[in-house]
Amino acid sequence: MRIIFICFVCILLGGNIQAQQEAQFTQFMFNKLSFNPAYAGSAEFASISAIHRSQWVGLEGAPVSQVVNFHTPLSNKRVGLGMTVLHDQIGPSTTWSYQLKYSYGFPVANGRLAIGLQGSLRNYRVNWSATKAIQQGDAILNTEPTSRMLPNFGMGLYFQNQQFYVGASLPNILSGDISFYDGTENSTDFSQEKQHFYLMGGLILPIGQSTKFKPAFLMKYTQNAPVSIDLNASFIFLEKLWLGATYRMGGDQFTQLGESLDAIVQYQLTQNIRAGIAYDFTLSKMRNYNSGTYEVVLDYYFRNKDQVMTNPRFF
Repeated sequence: MRIIFICFVCILLGGNIQAQQEAQFTQFMFNKLSFNPAYAGSAEFASISAIHRSQWVGLEGAPVSQVVNFHTPLSNKRVGLGMTVLHDQIGPSTTWSYQLKYSYGFPVANGRLAIGLQGSLRNYRVNWSATKAIQQGDAILNTEPTSRMLPNFGMGLYFQNQQFYVGASLPNILSGDISFYDGTENSTDFSQEKQHFYLMGGLILPIGQSTKFKPAFLMKYTQNAPVSIDLNASFIFLEKLWLGATYRMGGDQFTQLGESLDAIVQYQLTQNIRAGIAYDFTLSKMRNYNSGTYEVVLDYYFRNKDQVMTNPRFF
């Protein structure tokens, strides 16, 4: 708990410390709605997905995250609506995020270009009694659970055709104080919710009659924090079995190996249901304190047997 607590206090109370604040998912290519509202309605049919992630298994207080996404196109196929519910817990802190999405798309270059908007409410809560203070009696630390609700809004662009997709988004435009500090000093000197920029893309390359190759990437940027890039390469067999690997850049400056190397397996169980699992092998020095990270995902498409699906399985 000591390692997590030290990191946690630095994030919440340290002066102007910046870092990635959003929940992280290895199977990002199946979680586009949570960080790009323009993706809403792009899957042709209504769909719902759920992901659970347990990061750094074996390390007390390590991050645990869940996200549920639902989105659907309206009858004219130009408007898409969606919603995301995200839960993220790190040590004594818990975050719930509720997001509503709207997208408007129009045909461009044999594909669909969409503009998306979202509104969100995020609830931060810290159970201070679960922490062990390094210096007892420090007046800057609370003793009772505290919480804060922050509204926000965001926007995004997303293009998709049968060969590739690309998108850019800024899910949270406003900054907010999440320090829980009510002293006389200026609270802007403490922890704030910062803007996160996302750029993503992927394409499908046929290899023979029964195999497809699908590379994809996700780049995340936050001011004063290192750029984070996930690079994925997956093979799709018979349009049912996915086998892939992801390299996540980052980690610590001493090993320079990156943050993790991840394995992904997915299978199309029925025409409506797809399930998958991922495992992250930690490359940074954090590997000395945990036994890896695992993640499971389940997708469901609301469609009848006679309805034809083109690309939602891939994009």
